[in-house]
Amino acid sequence: MALPSYTSLHEKIWHYGFLLICALVFIFLIFPLLIIIPLSFNSLPYFTFTKEMLSLDPAGYSLEWYQDFFSNPNWQGAVRNSFVIGIFATLLSTFVGTIAALGLSREHMPYRTLITSLLISPMIVPLIISAAGMFFFYSRLSMQGTYIGVILAHAALGIPFVVITVTATLVGFDNSLIRAAASLGATPTRTFFKVIVPLITPGVISGALFAFITSFDEVVVVLFVGSYHQRTIPWQMFSGIREHISPTILAAASLLILISIILLVTLELLRRRTERARGIRTT
Repeated sequence: MALPSYTSLHEKIWHYGFLLICALVFIFLIFPLLIIIPLSFNSLPYFTFTKEMLSLDPAGYSLEWYQDFFSNPNWQGAVRNSFVIGIFATLLSTFVGTIAALGLSREHMPYRTLITSLLISPMIVPLIISAAGMFFFYSRLSMQGTYIGVILAHAALGIPFVVITVTATLVGFDNSLIRAAASLGATPTRTFFKVIVPLITPGVISGALFAFITSFDEVVVVLFVGSYHQRTIPWQMFSGIREHISPTILAAASLLILISIILLVTLELLRRRTERARGIRTT
Protein backbone atom coordinates (compact mmCIF):
# COMPACT_ATOMS: atom_id res chain seq x y z
CA MET A 1 0.00 0.00 0.00
CA ALA A 2 1.55 3.26 -1.17
CA LEU A 3 1.86 6.19 1.22
CA PRO A 4 -0.13 9.37 0.48
CA SER A 5 1.72 12.10 -1.41
CA TYR A 6 1.40 14.50 1.53
CA THR A 7 3.29 12.15 3.91
CA SER A 8 6.18 13.95 5.60
CA LEU A 9 9.76 12.65 5.68
CA HIS A 10 9.43 11.83 9.39
CA GLU A 11 6.27 9.79 8.76
CA LYS A 12 7.94 7.91 5.90
CA ILE A 13 10.94 7.06 8.08
CA TRP A 14 8.65 5.83 10.85
CA HIS A 15 6.52 3.81 8.41
CA TYR A 16 9.39 1.97 6.75
CA GLY A 17 11.25 1.62 10.05
CA PHE A 18 8.17 0.01 11.59
CA LEU A 19 7.92 -2.40 8.65
CA LEU A 20 11.59 -3.29 9.08
CA ILE A 21 11.12 -3.99 12.79
CA CYS A 22 8.11 -6.21 12.03
CA ALA A 23 10.12 -8.09 9.40
CA LEU A 24 12.99 -8.66 11.83
CA VAL A 25 10.63 -9.94 14.54
CA PHE A 26 8.97 -12.23 12.00
CA ILE A 27 12.35 -13.62 10.89
CA PHE A 28 13.40 -14.10 14.51
CA LEU A 29 10.27 -16.17 15.19
CA ILE A 30 10.21 -18.14 11.95
CA PHE A 31 13.93 -18.78 11.42
CA PRO A 32 14.14 -21.78 13.84
CA LEU A 33 11.26 -23.42 11.97
CA LEU A 34 12.97 -22.83 8.64
CA ILE A 35 16.04 -24.65 9.98
CA ILE A 36 14.15 -27.70 11.25
CA ILE A 37 12.37 -28.55 8.02
CA PRO A 38 15.44 -28.96 5.72
CA LEU A 39 17.37 -30.75 8.46
CA SER A 40 14.64 -33.40 8.59
CA PHE A 41 15.70 -34.46 5.08
CA ASN A 42 19.33 -35.06 6.08
CA SER A 43 20.64 -38.37 4.74
CA LEU A 44 23.01 -38.68 7.72
CA PRO A 45 21.95 -39.00 11.39
CA TYR A 46 23.16 -35.50 12.26
CA PHE A 47 21.43 -32.35 13.46
CA THR A 48 23.67 -30.15 11.29
CA PHE A 49 23.87 -29.28 7.62
CA THR A 50 26.34 -31.51 5.78
CA LYS A 51 28.50 -30.43 2.87
CA GLU A 52 26.21 -32.29 0.48
CA MET A 53 23.18 -30.44 1.79
CA LEU A 54 24.87 -27.05 1.54
CA SER A 55 25.94 -27.79 -2.03
CA LEU A 56 22.39 -29.01 -2.85
CA ASP A 57 23.70 -32.46 -3.73
CA PRO A 58 20.73 -34.90 -3.97
CA ALA A 59 22.85 -37.50 -2.17
CA GLY A 60 22.71 -35.34 0.95
CA TYR A 61 18.93 -35.53 1.18
CA SER A 62 16.76 -38.50 2.13
CA LEU A 63 13.26 -39.44 3.27
CA GLU A 64 14.67 -42.05 5.65
CA TRP A 65 13.57 -40.26 8.82
CA TYR A 66 10.03 -39.78 7.56
CA GLN A 67 9.89 -43.47 6.70
CA ASP A 68 11.10 -44.27 10.20
CA PHE A 69 8.41 -42.00 11.66
CA PHE A 70 5.62 -43.76 9.76
CA SER A 71 6.95 -47.28 10.32
CA ASN A 72 8.28 -47.17 13.88
CA PRO A 73 5.70 -48.65 16.32
CA ASN A 74 6.75 -46.23 19.08
CA TRP A 75 6.08 -43.18 16.91
CA GLN A 76 2.84 -44.60 15.56
CA GLY A 77 1.64 -45.33 19.07
CA ALA A 78 2.50 -41.76 20.07
CA VAL A 79 0.58 -40.38 17.08
CA ARG A 80 -2.44 -42.49 17.93
CA ASN A 81 -2.37 -41.40 21.58
CA SER A 82 -1.96 -37.73 20.65
CA PHE A 83 -5.02 -37.77 18.40
CA VAL A 84 -7.20 -39.88 20.71
CA ILE A 85 -6.36 -37.83 23.80
CA GLY A 86 -6.50 -34.55 21.87
CA ILE A 87 -9.90 -35.23 20.29
CA PHE A 88 -11.63 -36.37 23.49
CA ALA A 89 -10.02 -33.58 25.54
CA THR A 90 -11.15 -31.07 22.91
CA LEU A 91 -14.73 -32.32 22.94
CA LEU A 92 -14.89 -32.16 26.72
CA SER A 93 -13.23 -28.75 27.05
CA THR A 94 -15.38 -27.31 24.24
CA PHE A 95 -18.60 -28.52 25.85
CA VAL A 96 -17.72 -27.27 29.34
CA GLY A 97 -16.08 -24.05 28.13
CA THR A 98 -19.01 -23.10 25.90
CA ILE A 99 -21.55 -23.64 28.68
CA ALA A 100 -19.37 -21.62 31.06
CA ALA A 101 -19.01 -18.77 28.54
CA LEU A 102 -22.78 -18.66 27.96
CA GLY A 103 -23.36 -18.44 31.69
CA LEU A 104 -20.68 -15.81 32.23
CA SER A 105 -22.13 -13.67 29.43
CA ARG A 106 -25.27 -13.08 31.48
CA GLU A 107 -25.33 -9.64 33.08
CA HIS A 108 -26.78 -10.88 36.36
CA MET A 109 -24.39 -13.80 36.77
CA PRO A 110 -23.22 -13.75 40.44
CA TYR A 111 -19.48 -13.76 41.16
CA ARG A 112 -18.78 -13.55 37.45
CA THR A 113 -15.28 -12.09 37.86
CA LEU A 114 -14.26 -14.70 40.43
CA ILE A 115 -15.56 -17.60 38.34
CA THR A 116 -13.86 -16.26 35.22
CA SER A 117 -10.57 -15.98 37.10
CA LEU A 118 -10.84 -19.58 38.28
CA LEU A 119 -11.66 -20.85 34.79
CA ILE A 120 -8.70 -19.16 33.12
CA SER A 121 -6.28 -19.91 35.97
CA PRO A 122 -4.70 -22.87 34.10
CA MET A 123 -3.35 -20.33 31.60
CA ILE A 124 -1.72 -18.30 34.37
CA VAL A 125 -0.43 -20.92 36.79
CA PRO A 126 2.89 -22.49 35.68
CA LEU A 127 2.35 -25.89 34.12
CA ILE A 128 4.77 -27.60 36.51
CA ILE A 129 2.57 -26.54 39.45
CA SER A 130 -0.62 -27.68 37.74
CA ALA A 131 1.03 -30.97 36.77
CA ALA A 132 2.23 -31.65 40.30
CA GLY A 133 -1.21 -30.89 41.74
CA MET A 134 -2.92 -33.12 39.19
CA PHE A 135 -0.46 -35.92 39.92
CA PHE A 136 -1.24 -36.01 43.65
CA PHE A 137 -4.98 -35.54 43.03
CA TYR A 138 -5.23 -38.30 40.41
CA SER A 139 -3.02 -40.63 42.47
CA ARG A 140 -5.58 -40.49 45.27
CA LEU A 141 -8.34 -41.39 42.81
CA SER A 142 -6.26 -44.13 41.11
CA MET A 143 -6.49 -42.20 37.83
CA GLN A 144 -2.78 -41.58 37.41
CA GLY A 145 -1.46 -43.42 34.35
CA THR A 146 -4.91 -43.79 32.74
CA TYR A 147 -6.34 -42.34 29.54
CA ILE A 148 -9.23 -40.78 31.45
CA GLY A 149 -6.83 -38.97 33.75
CA VAL A 150 -4.77 -37.57 30.87
CA ILE A 151 -7.90 -36.54 28.94
CA LEU A 152 -9.34 -34.73 31.98
CA ALA A 153 -6.00 -33.02 32.60
CA HIS A 154 -5.75 -31.82 28.99
CA ALA A 155 -9.38 -30.74 29.04
CA ALA A 156 -8.66 -28.57 32.08
CA LEU A 157 -5.85 -26.90 30.12
CA GLY A 158 -8.07 -26.32 27.09
CA ILE A 159 -11.15 -24.91 28.83
CA PRO A 160 -9.67 -21.38 29.31
CA PHE A 161 -9.11 -21.02 25.56
CA VAL A 162 -12.72 -22.00 24.82
CA VAL A 163 -14.07 -19.67 27.48
CA ILE A 164 -12.07 -16.71 26.16
CA THR A 165 -12.91 -17.21 22.48
CA VAL A 166 -16.62 -17.89 23.03
CA THR A 167 -16.89 -14.98 25.47
CA ALA A 168 -15.25 -12.70 22.90
CA THR A 169 -17.85 -13.85 20.36
CA LEU A 170 -20.70 -13.18 22.78
CA VAL A 171 -19.48 -9.64 23.47
CA GLY A 172 -20.77 -8.50 20.09
CA PHE A 173 -23.90 -10.64 20.25
CA ASP A 174 -27.13 -8.74 19.52
CA ASN A 175 -29.56 -9.72 22.28
CA SER A 176 -32.42 -8.16 20.33
CA LEU A 177 -32.33 -11.28 18.15
CA ILE A 178 -33.34 -13.37 21.17
CA ARG A 179 -36.23 -11.01 21.96
CA ALA A 180 -37.29 -11.08 18.32
CA ALA A 181 -37.30 -14.87 18.30
CA ALA A 182 -39.36 -14.93 21.50
CA SER A 183 -41.85 -12.45 20.07
CA LEU A 184 -42.31 -14.77 17.08
CA GLY A 185 -43.21 -17.67 19.38
CA ALA A 186 -39.88 -19.53 19.48
CA THR A 187 -39.17 -21.52 22.63
CA PRO A 188 -35.89 -20.91 24.52
CA THR A 189 -34.53 -24.23 23.24
CA ARG A 190 -35.39 -23.41 19.63
CA THR A 191 -33.95 -19.91 20.04
CA PHE A 192 -30.71 -21.36 21.38
CA PHE A 193 -30.18 -23.81 18.53
CA LYS A 194 -31.53 -21.64 15.70
CA VAL A 195 -30.26 -18.18 16.74
CA ILE A 196 -27.48 -18.35 19.32
CA VAL A 197 -25.59 -21.46 18.18
CA PRO A 198 -25.13 -20.40 14.52
CA LEU A 199 -23.72 -17.02 15.58
CA ILE A 200 -21.29 -18.35 18.19
CA THR A 201 -20.22 -21.40 16.15
CA PRO A 202 -17.05 -19.69 14.73
CA GLY A 203 -15.97 -18.80 18.26
CA VAL A 204 -16.69 -22.31 19.52
CA ILE A 205 -14.70 -23.87 16.67
CA SER A 206 -11.82 -21.45 17.24
CA GLY A 207 -11.75 -22.34 20.93
CA ALA A 208 -11.88 -26.04 20.07
CA LEU A 209 -8.90 -25.67 17.74
CA PHE A 210 -6.91 -23.85 20.43
CA ALA A 211 -7.84 -26.56 22.93
CA PHE A 212 -6.75 -29.27 20.49
CA ILE A 213 -3.41 -27.54 19.84
CA THR A 214 -2.87 -27.18 23.59
CA SER A 215 -3.50 -30.89 24.14
CA PHE A 216 -1.53 -31.96 21.06
CA ASP A 217 1.60 -29.97 22.05
CA GLU A 218 1.49 -30.52 25.82
CA VAL A 219 4.29 -32.53 27.43
CA VAL A 220 4.70 -31.43 31.06
CA VAL A 221 1.32 -32.57 32.40
CA VAL A 222 1.34 -35.87 30.54
CA LEU A 223 4.77 -36.68 32.02
CA PHE A 224 3.26 -36.36 35.49
CA VAL A 225 -0.22 -37.76 34.94
CA GLY A 226 0.34 -40.31 32.16
CA SER A 227 2.35 -43.48 31.78
CA TYR A 228 4.15 -45.21 28.92
CA HIS A 229 0.82 -46.34 27.49
CA GLN A 230 -0.30 -42.68 27.13
CA ARG A 231 2.94 -41.56 25.49
CA THR A 232 2.19 -38.72 23.06
CA ILE A 233 4.25 -37.20 20.23
CA PRO A 234 5.80 -34.45 22.43
CA TRP A 235 6.64 -37.07 25.07
CA GLN A 236 8.22 -39.29 22.40
CA MET A 237 10.26 -36.34 21.10
CA PHE A 238 11.36 -35.42 24.62
CA SER A 239 12.36 -39.01 25.36
CA GLY A 240 14.18 -39.23 22.03
CA ILE A 241 16.30 -36.19 22.82
CA ARG A 242 17.24 -37.63 26.21
CA GLU A 243 17.74 -41.29 25.27
CA HIS A 244 18.49 -41.64 21.58
CA ILE A 245 19.01 -38.57 19.40
CA SER A 246 17.64 -39.27 15.93
CA PRO A 247 16.62 -36.97 13.05
CA THR A 248 13.25 -38.70 13.21
CA ILE A 249 12.52 -36.08 15.85
CA LEU A 250 13.02 -33.41 13.19
CA ALA A 251 10.67 -35.23 10.84
CA ALA A 252 8.01 -35.33 13.58
CA ALA A 253 8.61 -31.64 14.30
CA SER A 254 8.19 -30.77 10.61
CA LEU A 255 4.87 -32.62 10.50
CA LEU A 256 3.73 -30.80 13.64
CA ILE A 257 4.62 -27.49 11.99
CA LEU A 258 2.50 -28.48 8.99
CA ILE A 259 -0.45 -29.33 11.24
CA SER A 260 -0.05 -26.01 13.09
CA ILE A 261 -0.06 -24.08 9.81
CA ILE A 262 -3.26 -25.84 8.71
CA LEU A 263 -4.94 -25.02 12.03
CA LEU A 264 -3.81 -21.38 11.91
CA VAL A 265 -5.18 -20.98 8.39
CA THR A 266 -8.45 -22.49 9.59
CA LEU A 267 -8.56 -20.03 12.50
CA GLU A 268 -8.00 -17.10 10.13
CA LEU A 269 -10.80 -18.26 7.86
CA LEU A 270 -13.09 -18.59 10.88
CA ARG A 271 -12.12 -15.10 12.04
CA ARG A 272 -13.07 -13.62 8.68
CA ARG A 273 -16.32 -15.56 8.67
CA THR A 274 -17.15 -14.18 12.11
CA GLU A 275 -16.48 -10.63 11.00
CA ARG A 276 -18.67 -11.07 7.93
CA ALA A 277 -21.44 -12.47 10.12
CA ARG A 278 -21.22 -9.36 12.28
CA GLY A 279 -21.21 -7.07 9.28
CA ILE A 280 -17.57 -6.07 9.70
CA ARG A 281 -15.73 -5.46 6.45
CA THR A 282 -12.53 -7.47 6.07
CA THR A 283 -9.58 -6.70 3.83
